Amino acid sequence: MVMKNTNIKNFDWIQDYPAAVTVCDTEGIIIAMNNRSIEQFKKRGGAGLIGTSLFDCHPEPANNIISRQLQTQQTNIYITERKSGRRLIQQVPWYKAGVFAGIVETVSPISGDIPIKERD
Repeated sequence: MVMKNTNIKNFDWIQDYPAAVTVCDTEGIIIAMNNRSIEQFKKRGGAGLIGTSLFDCHPEPANNIISRQLQTQQTNIYITERKSGRRLIQQVPWYKAGVFAGIVETVSPISGDIPIKERD
């Protein structure tokens, strides 16, 4: 995982994780991206996005959601649909030593129907 100014260690496994993983700090500054994320966002700068603001990468409605997430440490999960296919977006808070450290976004491709398995 490509990282900037962070002490995250032992994340080699995530480099080739099949979902795009992007990590930001509490100010919305991108501090890490895995290979899939770099590839997914190559038209916007790829690895060059590390050290830049998430707010520069999103339109205003999304920026409001990101700002609220950074303030409230809440999760945001949704599905997008484009001609290229459906994707599951998960934006969740991450913590370091129990202190809020930012947001991790994963973008996973979805193919076909996803079964729902009810468990008690």
